[in-house]
Amino acid sequence: MTVDDTGAGAGRGGAPDPGSDDPGPVPAPARSGDSGRGPGSGTAESTDGDGDDPLALRLEQLILGAERRYTPFQAARSAGVSMELASRFWRAMGFADIGQAKALTEADVLALRRLAGLVEAGLLSEPMAIQVARSTGQTTARLAEWQIDSFLEGLTEPPEPGMTRTEVTYPLMELLLPELEEFLVYVWRRQLAAATGRVVQAADDEEMVDRRLAVGFADLVGFTRLTRRMEEEELGELVEAFETTAADLVAARGGRLIKTLGDEVLYATDDAGIAADIALRLIETMADDETMPELRVGIAFGTVTTRMGDVFGTTVNLASRLTSIAPRDAVLVDGAFAEELTRTGLAPAQDAAVDPAPPESPAPRFVLQPMWQRPVRGLGVVEPWLLTRP
Repeated sequence: MTVDDTGAGAGRGGAPDPGSDDPGPVPAPARSGDSGRGPGSGTAESTDGDGDDPLALRLEQLILGAERRYTPFQAARSAGVSMELASRFWRAMGFADIGQAKALTEADVLALRRLAGLVEAGLLSEPMAIQVARSTGQTTARLAEWQIDSFLEGLTEPPEPGMTRTEVTYPLMELLLPELEEFLVYVWRRQLAAATGRVVQAADDEEMVDRRLAVGFADLVGFTRLTRRMEEEELGELVEAFETTAADLVAARGGRLIKTLGDEVLYATDDAGIAADIALRLIETMADDETMPELRVGIAFGTVTTRMGDVFGTTVNLASRLTSIAPRDAVLVDGAFAEELTRTGLAPAQDAAVDPAPPESPAPRFVLQPMWQRPVRGLGVVEPWLLTRP
């Protein structure tokens, strides 16, 4: 991208005249179904929406709450930000390049102004503002795609013979939009409150970023073979059922579902006992469902780095490796996790003759059985433990 030469760096001011030409592509929102291209039938030169489907334009205006008014240069200038910073924000949000098409609205200008204002006020650094834009864009893009693919498509089937999908979609969106928007904000506030609570309970500032967590992977056995035997629709239903069951169990016990990967889910908890209970409940629940493949789970306990809602580090890698070597319908844990269960009295001490539990101690909730030490790729030799109930 060519950046203007009137002081356009990071921060406010210095945007070029809206009538000037920019030889480089400039990102702007893309609609679902445009294959990643922006408004104007995917042509970067289109400025008036010619060639766009009239219903698509009406739906866009309904959803965005405003009509197209600005080219990217004009939007950046109205927001008081440099073209370079505007481009970085838009790309971080996941929007497509459209050159200088007149495709942006007052909402786009306001979003740029807010992000730049947070940076200017010192509340966020510029890299952090970019991260906010990227994480929000990635999360909401997935949500929007799911809503269109799995929700709206079914609801917009013509209810009566002779009616077209076009005749149904607009009034339906008109009714759903405010309800879905309110619900989205409610869930986000709830999740934000929960995440904030976890952070303020951290022992120190370092623990806010690098925390000691129990991390668990649950993996469907033989999923690759299933993909060759099952129809796509049937396979999709199985994956959805697995993800739904896992998400419900993790949430009900107070864990956090980090992400789903089709045949695998990743979750984390602050408490080893909760992580163990989730793993065994997953195994037990899936075993009761004849339509589900067998499951294996691996859990590790230790320092974890959190970024943009995801978790990273050796502990996460170890949990993944334990999952890959776990027997069918079984849970393998690492030595640190086994020690944590023992320390908290949730599993009996490994040498009960030397260090017996006090008579008043509650009955252990879990049993740990040492397995053979084995080399694990990239992590050296580990001693896994088989986790079961008494």
